[in-house]
Formats: sequence, C-alpha cells, structure tokens
Amino acid sequence: MKGLLLVNLGSPESPAPKDVKPYLDEFLMDKYVIDVPYLLRALLVRGIILRKRPEESAHAYAKIWWEEGSPLVVLSERMQKKVQPLVNVPVSLAMRYGSMTIEKGLQELSDKGVTDVMLFPLYPQYAMASTLTILVKAEEIRKRKFPHMKFTDVPAFYNKPDYIKNLADSIQKHLVGFDYDHLLFSYHGIPERHIRKTDVTKSHCKIDGSCCNTPSPAHEFCYRHQCYETTKQVIKLLGLPEDKYSLTFQSRLAGDKWLEPYTDVEIDNMPAKGIKKLAVVTPAFVSDCLETLEEIAMRAKEDFEANGGEEFLAIPCLNDDDQWCRTVSKWIRDWSE
Repeated sequence: MKGLLLVNLGSPESPAPKDVKPYLDEFLMDKYVIDVPYLLRALLVRGIILRKRPEESAHAYAKIWWEEGSPLVVLSERMQKKVQPLVNVPVSLAMRYGSMTIEKGLQELSDKGVTDVMLFPLYPQYAMASTLTILVKAEEIRKRKFPHMKFTDVPAFYNKPDYIKNLADSIQKHLVGFDYDHLLFSYHGIPERHIRKTDVTKSHCKIDGSCCNTPSPAHEFCYRHQCYETTKQVIKLLGLPEDKYSLTFQSRLAGDKWLEPYTDVEIDNMPAKGIKKLAVVTPAFVSDCLETLEEIAMRAKEDFEANGGEEFLAIPCLNDDDQWCRTVSKWIRDWSE
C-alpha cells in the first residue's frame, strides 16, 4: 500500500525560551546545518550560540505566534488537510526538528498498512541543510524501525512548470493594487561551502557568476542555480523587465562566507536608489515561518521604511493555497495510480 509523508522544517513547542532552546539545539547540532566536526559544532552551538540565542529567538517567535500555534506547523497542517481528500492514499505530516518527528509520521503511515512511502520534503530547491538532512534522517529511521518500507524521494521541484505557474499566479494575485517599484526574490542563505560540497562534479560550482548559467550535472543539487532558475522562470511568466526585480539571500550566520547579495543590505540601500515601493517574495519556503513573517514582513519592512522607503509588501508563501494543493495532489496521483 502506498502513502505520502510531507516533511517541513519544524518549530519549537512554544515561543518560550525553555522550548526554543532544545529546538535550536536539535537544529543547529545537525551536521548538515552546521557542517563542522562534532566537538567544534558542540563548542560553537552549546558554548556560544545557545547562551544568548534562545532569548532572542523566543522574542522573535512570540511576535509571529498564532493562537493555534506555530504558523509553519498550522499552515503545513492546513495544506495536509486540503491535499488528503484529493488523493487516494494516506497523507501524513512530519517535521525534521521538534516533536512532530519523522518517526511519528512514518509510524502513522505504517499503522495504516503503508509499505511504499512517497517522501516529500517541502522545499522547492535542494540544499544540504533542508532536503538532504530530511532524506538522511528518514532513511536512518527506516532502517532501524521500518525495514519493510520502501521510499520514493520527491526531487527538488524548483523548475516544475505547475509549481512555477502556482508561484507566478500567487505573486500576481498579491501584487494587485500595489504599484510597486521593485520585486525582490529573497531566498534563504547558505554558506558557499555547502554549494561546493553538493557539487557532484567537484569542479563546476565556482560561484563566479557564470557557473549557474552553464549546463552541468551539478545543477541537480545546486541550491544557488535552482534559486536563480526559479526566479528566471517566474519572471518569464510575469513578463517583468530586468530592472524591475532582483534576487538576494537572507538569514546568514556570522563568521562564514554566505551566498550574496544579502537581503538586509540590499533592502537598506534600495530607497536611496529610488525604490520607494518594494514587494518581497520568499520562494525558498512553501509555508510562512519565522524567516518570512518576522525577518521579512516585520524587520525588513521596518528597516526599509527607516531608510526612506514608503510602502512594503511581503508576499505570502504558497501555504495552503488551493491551486498549490491541487498541484501537490496531482503529483501524488501521478505516482500512486
């Protein structure tokens, strides 16, 4: 019997520091997120970051928290509930970090008699710190607890025509009535070394401005290329001229060289360049979360206005959009029927 496991990032149980700290510990101690030797990672995370970060992150989570709970979890659950009636196989939901574990999600499917699982990381673009860590964790659990199960992994869908159309339609819908000067595509940042580590050719990804536009097998796992490709295809559907949009990367940590240009730096500089009305879309996420609701819709908006910007629009993620849920259900049916 076939079944689907949707997997998203995860969330603390509450915006209280006591719940944020163990969540951050699990997340930051993941070797695919901070990819340094264990002892160095433990020293960095538990000796430095977790001394101050839980309080700061708890404050940020408190600003976006909904009555029903974490926006990311609530929106993912809404998506699951909309997709389930549209398909003929069980659909479960799990998170990579936090209490809604992948193991619980697989157990739920196993209890329903599922032996053939479509593993669906909810990330359009492939990255070590998102897609890969989900696939590795799920396989570890399968070997240990569910050896009877077989997995089919959903590859990055950054360039699938129906996803691109959903994203373009959503952007267009939210831009109605907003006379914007510029549309910014802000993707989650990753260290440059992650790009080189996932380069299957070991030589193509030079991050030099040309490698992402030169065809290569490396692109199947290159986050940077996939971000640029998503943007390029959406822009083509929207029919925007080159001077009307740009692409940046957000959420970097100090100490490493991360993908550039940086969202916060670019947004701060835009009003001085004559961009007074800015719209921002965040296509590295399918569900709104801390990085979209607090970092962009609140902090980036405040910074933009403080630097002379006049109007700021944060375009929501696809979330549980009906068209997007129909697309996901079609992909499931194509696999299951």
